[in-house]
Amino acid sequence: MSATRRTLRPSFPIGTVKVRAGSRREVSLPISRLVTGAEVSLPVHVLHGREDGPTLWLSAAIHGDEVVGIEVVRRVLARLDPKTIRGTVLAVPIVNVLGVMSGDRYLPDRRDLNRSFPGSARGSLAGRIAHLMMTEVIGPSDVGIDLHTGADRRSNLPQIRCDLEDEQTRALAEAFGAPVAYHARLRDGSLRYAARERGARVLLYEGGEAWRFDEWAIVAGVDGVLRVLAHLGMIDPEEVVVEPAESPSDICWRSGWVRARRTGIVHMDVALGQRVSEGEKLGELFNSFGKRLAIVKADRDGVVIGRAEAPLVNRGDALVHIGEIESTDRSGLDEDARDTDTP
Repeated sequence: MSATRRTLRPSFPIGTVKVRAGSRREVSLPISRLVTGAEVSLPVHVLHGREDGPTLWLSAAIHGDEVVGIEVVRRVLARLDPKTIRGTVLAVPIVNVLGVMSGDRYLPDRRDLNRSFPGSARGSLAGRIAHLMMTEVIGPSDVGIDLHTGADRRSNLPQIRCDLEDEQTRALAEAFGAPVAYHARLRDGSLRYAARERGARVLLYEGGEAWRFDEWAIVAGVDGVLRVLAHLGMIDPEEVVVEPAESPSDICWRSGWVRARRTGIVHMDVALGQRVSEGEKLGELFNSFGKRLAIVKADRDGVVIGRAEAPLVNRGDALVHIGEIESTDRSGLDEDARDTDTP
């Protein structure tokens, strides 16, 4: 018997199957049944390497309208070979299967799946899906990357949201190399909160707009995931052709939305990733007769990490999300967290 055979890793158990070392397998974990009787399952791709290493999960479409992550997962999987990776990759391209099928951000009962973790085997539909994810995917993992996009009619600059005060998590965020790394507080009921309680380090990637394959957001996501895999020693950068980040991530400790002061039609003059200064013009509001109602101005110095894409706005609507670049003053962290789309 060869040395390779003697040191082969044990098979990876998931659901009712075991995945052999050095192999790839697609597993369907039963969730529920439709009224037609057809089974709805959670799709999981398992790449179980021959050599020891971390277990990392990738998850996308926890909100049914966030399709950028689905494509990120597809492209990442196409670049990985289970015969050469070290450790195990668990990829769930569509967590909210029912939401994607119905074209809805939420589940049929209108629950937000990302407020339902860690869930329960006997709970609501959302709770059961969350419990399944926690048991089969997150529980065995050391590191997770959860892929998101902006909310309805909003687009986000590619960014990592995570606990920057945790040294290991910050190192992962820096390895990802997104334009911005944003310190986002943990929210009760979120996947990130539940996973952190289990001891996993989690990066939440935001990029692009709901229901769109924004290529710039997809490329940034694929490159970032591959960099994290290389940082963890799970892949060799030269084999997968991992491109280094163009520059270090801007670090943001707090942010806020500039809001519409009037109801009208907005014309935006600011782009994602643009540096702005307090008082700088970001756009203008007009009424239906073409009369200018207001000038939209930045309320702080920083970088544009999100913006509204809908031209018709009501007074109080969020228009431009500005993240403040790292400074020594961390008072009032995440001061406008309720409006940052932080899952």
